[in-house]
Amino acid sequence: MDFKDYYVGLGVSPDADEKTIKKAYQKLAKKYHPDVNPGDKVAEEKFKEATEAYQAISDPEKRRKYDELRQDYQHWQKRGGRGDYNWDRWQTNPGRGGSGSQGHTMSPEDFAEMFGGAGRTGGFGGFGGEGYSDFFSTLFGGGGGQGRGFSGGSTVGRGRAGQDTEVDVQVSLEETFNGTTRLIRTGEKQIEAKIPKGVRTGSKVRLTGQGGPGIAGGPGGNLYLNITVSPHVHFVREGDDLRAKQPLDFYQAIFGGEVSVRTFDGEVLLKIPPRSQSGKKFRLKGKGMPNIERPDQRGDLFIELSIILPDDLSEQELSTLQELANKRG
Repeated sequence: MDFKDYYVGLGVSPDADEKTIKKAYQKLAKKYHPDVNPGDKVAEEKFKEATEAYQAISDPEKRRKYDELRQDYQHWQKRGGRGDYNWDRWQTNPGRGGSGSQGHTMSPEDFAEMFGGAGRTGGFGGFGGEGYSDFFSTLFGGGGGQGRGFSGGSTVGRGRAGQDTEVDVQVSLEETFNGTTRLIRTGEKQIEAKIPKGVRTGSKVRLTGQGGPGIAGGPGGNLYLNITVSPHVHFVREGDDLRAKQPLDFYQAIFGGEVSVRTFDGEVLLKIPPRSQSGKKFRLKGKGMPNIERPDQRGDLFIELSIILPDDLSEQELSTLQELANKRG
């Protein structure tokens, strides 16, 4: 099923007021109405699309639901749009067919009032019963593709989805790196929830059908896990990148060498050049966190040197350092 941008269809902005929406629809309907374009299938289709869009966003309740879906769908696309978009949350009539909802159908009087004409018919009564698109029917009911279409008529209600529920879940950064599971109890049932790699504080993990029970045989609602990632003692996370400070011995900073650096993959050796200053940064590519959308891709680990003076210098070492200091003035 394809998403329909009704605002684009009517040529209005998403914040357009009722008057602007009505005016845009009037313009399109006058242009494409079948009475003006007899036998023109392209015009007929454009008229149907415009009328469907108008019915969706001229009604405040329908518009509110549509706007929520539109925002969620665009957010899913920005995250990469992996797999198929899950329409379950938005379904009014699972499995197609009516939900007790029906679209508004313009009567000839409505049409005459809107367009100032007489004799033109509103709605889709003469269009062979093709009716609403699957997209419209999924959101608002109306029996998409079932014969009644835009000519109205009541429909028989079927099962409805259960209520969505939310649970707060706290995980460690290590668990976020590897992915983990949690036993979640909702009502009378306990489920093992899989938490994917790369989640962040604020991420929502959806478990389809694990929310409230369906009504009259409908599907269960969704369970959403609200993720919080605990701070780590060694790493600071920035997106998919990690940052960490690496203590460095005074002599290693002067003469260079190799130090062992901690990563979530295990210890790695980092080559330190001679005369390295405190604050010098190194990047270990691909040693950061997995990307939640593409777990095979990872961020980087940035290491910042922090020079530590030894606290067990002998008297001879102190004397030698003092001589060097005197020579440097």
